[in-house]
Amino acid sequence: MKPFLTFCALCCFIGIFRLPIEYYTFLRILVSIGALLVLYNTLSFKQHYFSIIFLVILILFNPVFPIYLYRKSVWIPIDTITGILFLLINFIEKLEQKKEEEITEETSEHSTPIHQRTVSRDRIINPKKPKKD
Repeated sequence: MKPFLTFCALCCFIGIFRLPIEYYTFLRILVSIGALLVLYNTLSFKQHYFSIIFLVILILFNPVFPIYLYRKSVWIPIDTITGILFLLINFIEKLEQKKEEEITEETSEHSTPIHQRTVSRDRIINPKKPKKD
C-alpha cells in the first residue's frame, strides 16, 4: 500500500502542471482509490481525524459525480495539499510499523520460553523435613 500512496502523491504533484483533461480524469480515479484505501485503514484503526480528511478528499476527487472548480488556480493548492497528505499518511504508517516491531521485539526478549517456565503446581516439594544433627 505504501508504494501506491507514494504514487498517488506523485501524481497529485504532477497535476499542478497544465496537462490534458485525460490525465485529470486518471488523477480523479487514482486519488479516489487511494482515499478509499486510506479511509478503510483509518476507520479500522479508529483514527477519525484522518478519516474525515480523506472522506473530503474522496468527495472532492470523486470520478462518478465530479466536482468542477473550473480554475487551475484553485486546483493547484488542492493537489499540493492532497499529495502532502498522502505522503504524511505513508510516513505515519512507517512510524507505526516500526513501533509495533519494537514492541514485539521487547515482549519476545522478556518472556521466557514455555519449556523453561515452571508453574507452582508442577514443583516437587519434599514433605519430609531434613534431619538436623
